Amino acid sequence: MKEATGDLSMTAVAIVAIAAIAAVFTMLIWPNIRATINRNTLCAQAFDCDVSECGGGGGGMMTCFYIPSDGDQVHGGQPTPVRCPCDRAGD
Repeated sequence: MKEATGDLSMTAVAIVAIAAIAAVFTMLIWPNIRATINRNTLCAQAFDCDVSECGGGGGGMMTCFYIPSDGDQVHGGQPTPVRCPCDRAGD
């Protein structure tokens, strides 16, 4: 019976550890990943980038515009600004 209790305790510890790791991932890591994916998608559709914001070197951010494909009601389908990495300037 003692062995079964020990196995149950280790199972409980494993479940709590997995839940803690999932919570940290969901609250801290996933929002950054999702924001990066979203920004990269918008930057891939961007045009009219202000390369002068880059200052001649890479590594900074510049303002570009994109036209929302879903008929964005907030901007009325007009070009919407997005901040893109300067290394995209050559595209």
